[in-house]
Amino acid sequence: MALIGNKVREAKTAKATAAAEYGREETVELVKQAAGGNFTAFGELYGTYLDRIYRYVYYQVNDKMAAEDITEDVFVKAWKSIESCKGKEATFSSWLYRIAHNHLINVLRREQRLAPIEKVASVELTDFIEELETRAEYRELMENINCLPANQKQVIILKFIEGMENREIGTIMGKREGAVRVLQMRALATLRKRMGKGKDYEQE
Repeated sequence: MALIGNKVREAKTAKATAAAEYGREETVELVKQAAGGNFTAFGELYGTYLDRIYRYVYYQVNDKMAAEDITEDVFVKAWKSIESCKGKEATFSSWLYRIAHNHLINVLRREQRLAPIEKVASVELTDFIEELETRAEYRELMENINCLPANQKQVIILKFIEGMENREIGTIMGKREGAVRVLQMRALATLRKRMGKGKDYEQE
């Protein structure tokens, strides 16, 4: 039975890997077409990534209309500079999030504000979240995330809300993978200290 279970897991992993590879190849082809002036191809990329970019922006500004405007600006910038993405090692996703990251920094600096995260129903800080016993503790966690330094807050959002790997986060934020890991560990250590959680915790 264990052997069968292992085979099933291997088959599922292979299938997921193949699907991801197909998705990457399809995205690369759409990027090539968009870089050649095919707006329909860019429209497909827009439809695929719109919700993800909007969510990322909204968690930063906590304002629906502002998030919609900023998201549209991000895609306009992406369309205008799509040729710079073709042939790069970074994935289209990382490239697009990098545009969003930079544009957000400019907007927040201009407006001199960093909006709090008030409601993030989909946030899952893995083992850390599972330790929270009440909604009051959950709200306390959100408040404490808002108090983190900007870079640490960004890492928490990209890692635990967007579900990205440290390497991709580094590409987006313009930091080495090791620096991302340090920011992440410091953020989680700060959250644990403020929340009264004494155990050491490290999320890879």
